[in-house]
Amino acid sequence: MMKRRSNVYARTRESSAAATAATTTSSSSATSRDEEVEWEVRPGGMLVQKRTENSGLPAPNVRVRVAHGAIRHEISMNSEATFGELKKLLAAETGLQAGEQRLVFRGKERDDGEYLDSCGVKDRSKVNLIQDPISIERRLVEMRRNAKIQTVRRAISDVAAEVDKLADQVSAIEKSIAKGNKVPDVQITTLIEMLMRQAIKLDGIFAEGDAASLKNLQGKRVQKCVETLDVLKVSNARIKPVIVTTKWETFDHPPEPPGAVVAATATNPWEFFD
Repeated sequence: MMKRRSNVYARTRESSAAATAATTTSSSSATSRDEEVEWEVRPGGMLVQKRTENSGLPAPNVRVRVAHGAIRHEISMNSEATFGELKKLLAAETGLQAGEQRLVFRGKERDDGEYLDSCGVKDRSKVNLIQDPISIERRLVEMRRNAKIQTVRRAISDVAAEVDKLADQVSAIEKSIAKGNKVPDVQITTLIEMLMRQAIKLDGIFAEGDAASLKNLQGKRVQKCVETLDVLKVSNARIKPVIVTTKWETFDHPPEPPGAVVAATATNPWEFFD
């Protein structure tokens, strides 16, 4: 009986040692496989698994037909390129950034790190391009925002054009008063009112960012013109108007020459009837 127990114990130890050895071998083989995997960084900064070169010959180019709605694009590129690199080429063709694109091949959306040839892409293969729905909404919001900015800029530009004209008139009045010429008060008052109208237009424009800076600039121009006119109004009141008088020169009649015949006044006889 003791001998039989010894044999069972020996067999148990042998099977345990074999299992440990198999586990060690499997772990070492998995570790060696992981060590064999190499990674490389593509020019665009994408980290992908390094491809093994089967031969010294370069990989052939393929023509990929990309359908984007009703529009068709044909992209020629290396067959060992990734779908992420295909997106970058499509960005120049479609105007969609790589993050806004979804590429579907054989009914499956492909990741950026997947290779064309590994997924079965061949010459003249068809790939569907779908714009990301979130990016569509983001673009619509951006378009509305840009349209609003352009409207604000156009309104400020119109006010700036009017202020340019009024500023020229202020400069002309300033030069005239500097020369001592009196300007009608109504001309200065009317000009101030026209400038205040432009100030009211500016107050009604809601501007942000750079547009707000342009709005403030025009507001300062209007304020400066009004202040200048207030000063000119005081200076203009001190100028005395110039009264122009006309002096008439009288001439005596020359004497009659001797022997001149003076014309007699003709009288017409009137006939009366009873």
